[in-house]
Amino acid sequence: MITGITVTRLRRAAAVAVTSGALVATGALTAAPAQAVTAPSIVAKGGYLMNNANNSTLYVKNADGRLSTGSTTKIMTAKVVLAQPNLNLDAKVEIKKIYSDYVVRNNASLAHLIVGDQVTVRQLLYGLMLPSGCDAAYALADKFGSGSTTAARVKSFVGKMNSAAAALHLQNTHFDSFDGIGNGNNYSTPRDLTKIASSAMKNATFRAVVKTKTYTATTKTKSGGTRTMAPWKNTNGLLGSYSGTIGVKTGSGPEAKYCLVFAATRNGKTVIGTVLASSSIAQREADAKRMMSYGFARLG
Repeated sequence: MITGITVTRLRRAAAVAVTSGALVATGALTAAPAQAVTAPSIVAKGGYLMNNANNSTLYVKNADGRLSTGSTTKIMTAKVVLAQPNLNLDAKVEIKKIYSDYVVRNNASLAHLIVGDQVTVRQLLYGLMLPSGCDAAYALADKFGSGSTTAARVKSFVGKMNSAAAALHLQNTHFDSFDGIGNGNNYSTPRDLTKIASSAMKNATFRAVVKTKTYTATTKTKSGGTRTMAPWKNTNGLLGSYSGTIGVKTGSGPEAKYCLVFAATRNGKTVIGTVLASSSIAQREADAKRMMSYGFARLG
């Protein structure tokens, strides 16, 4: 015989069971494992993304395939400069005609440096990384290489770039130029370039440069006056289109296609990665955004 008290107890038990079931269901939804996030498809021939905190891999596509690097090479150029002992960022470098002739001859990206001007090392780093100035790269290689001639100093500087790659234990990277305009033997991989960038980002000056959208340099002219350069604009479109972006460097070329080394920080977590040989400027940025969003979703 079911009494009123029994009915009440049964109803309470059913309510508890329903509530518990709801809690279990809710818990299952909110505790979805990070690895359940679907990896994106990218157009680039190669891609790699890692958690910058512990170098753990978050995404791979042909991560160790050797590809042309274009101007992402300049990350190593900057890294080598910033590693020089007793570096004076305010030291002045005179711009030589050979630098100007070089960019004209190669139809290269440039910072529009003026022959005879005195430009500081710090300014050259901005000219190197924002507008991707091959003239700035040449000036830095000439300044920080060793030797009695410009050619010898440039060769020495490229040697330092390769030594820096070896110090990072990179097996699939080789540089034959200071700016990515190589002689057929300038290559790296998405994984290696990401490691180079991660290492470079440990330097405060490098971090400050690569997150800057625009920079205006005031140089000394050969007549002793000052020149205010046209603003250098960062070629990395992610700085204005992907929240949390903190760098790093674009690259392009007939062989390299469209490349991008990138990094972003959200909720105290930083991801850093590379895409090589994408199909356009817009596509390399889309590839990078998909990869970073996937990485942040995995990190939670």
